[in-house]
Amino acid sequence: MDLFTHSWTALLTTVADLPDDDFAHPSGCTGWLVRDLVCHLVIDAQDVLITLATPTDAEPTVDAVTYWDVLAEPPTGDDPLDALIPRLAAAYGDPALLKFHLDDVGSAAGRAARLADPAVRVGTRDEVLTVGDYLSAYVLEWTLHHLDLIAHLPQPAHLPPAETLAAARASLEAIAGAPFPADFSDEHALLIGTGRRTPTTDAETAALGDLAARLPLILG
Repeated sequence: MDLFTHSWTALLTTVADLPDDDFAHPSGCTGWLVRDLVCHLVIDAQDVLITLATPTDAEPTVDAVTYWDVLAEPPTGDDPLDALIPRLAAAYGDPALLKFHLDDVGSAAGRAARLADPAVRVGTRDEVLTVGDYLSAYVLEWTLHHLDLIAHLPQPAHLPPAETLAAARASLEAIAGAPFPADFSDEHALLIGTGRRTPTTDAETAALGDLAARLPLILG
């Protein structure tokens, strides 16, 4: 629960501190500008609120690891919601309005998460899992999107907190069913593991060993 709060607070703070000009820069999500990614975060925050308000007595069907589907191909942008995001982001016009909306909905999602009982079961995406597992799964989401947010900014920006980078790496290793090389930083393990960057040296490729054939892990 604390890791969810740390990762989400760091992401919201980073967005709030962005100069307006940065919203027009590319993000680490292929085809999306920073403003598009921030708009996606608004929808993600809404999803958190909806899910936490959807308790169920049904037995869990997934946990924090199996919550994630590993896709065979990256999204094409043809999904109606994916296609809507850039149009919706552009409609905000002023980045300050997008910041305000994310802060408003995002703060509510953060409060709801802090107040939630981790043992309660909730339903989302036609699956059932505990609140604790749901929020743990989102640590990976927030951490990857924090890296996406700052990927191409013209000035240095803060990385996600070290503890959430480590937790996100552990989650990705559990999804992969194998550890990443010990000499990979958590940031590089996440970027290479999810295809956000490719190994740049023969040594990196060799260090991945058999795991290289299973990468990237495209999560959906």
